[in-house]
Amino acid sequence: MNVAIFGGSFNPVHWGHRLIAETALNQVVLDRVIWVPTYCPPHKTQALLEFPHRLEMVRRAIANHPLFMVSDIEARRGGVSFAVATLRDLQTQYSNTNWYWIIGLDAFQTLPHWQGCEELAHYCTWLIAPRNGKPEATIDRVIHQLAPRSIQLRWQLLPLTPIHLSSSLIRQRCQLDQSVDELVPEAVCSYIVAHNLYK
Repeated sequence: MNVAIFGGSFNPVHWGHRLIAETALNQVVLDRVIWVPTYCPPHKTQALLEFPHRLEMVRRAIANHPLFMVSDIEARRGGVSFAVATLRDLQTQYSNTNWYWIIGLDAFQTLPHWQGCEELAHYCTWLIAPRNGKPEATIDRVIHQLAPRSIQLRWQLLPLTPIHLSSSLIRQRCQLDQSVDELVPEAVCSYIVAHNLYK
């Protein structure tokens, strides 16, 4: 099987996330994309919405896609959410699997500082969603940072134009009591409204 992990805070999940996952699915011919909302990210300092809300919004955002699934594996494990631990846990569930990791360029450039990045690089091919600027230059910089540690990366750049949509923009619009109808799936929008989130 070809399985991709798509981790993130998803605070909240939005159409940009769906587009990235669907592009990865088509580029690599994946059998499954496992969306993994992070429970306690090691590198983020801002307060996150409670995990059950973020998990439910992802579940609603991907409900109509047969090859997408969401996992609460990081919440069940508890503690700080290290990607390498998530990969190990998923490897016990899926044997004989080629692993891919879907990631935005901003997060990818922090990879040299991740715990267990050697192990992640050994098992995963990175599917990188571009942001602004020149993504190849950023990727080359990461490769050079890892080279002295003899870490070799397998990666593909997803054929996407930069997505000018972010969870922070959605949170800001919610705080200003502005509509987010066009930025998130309808089921996510109704959930945000029903639970008065991000106010």
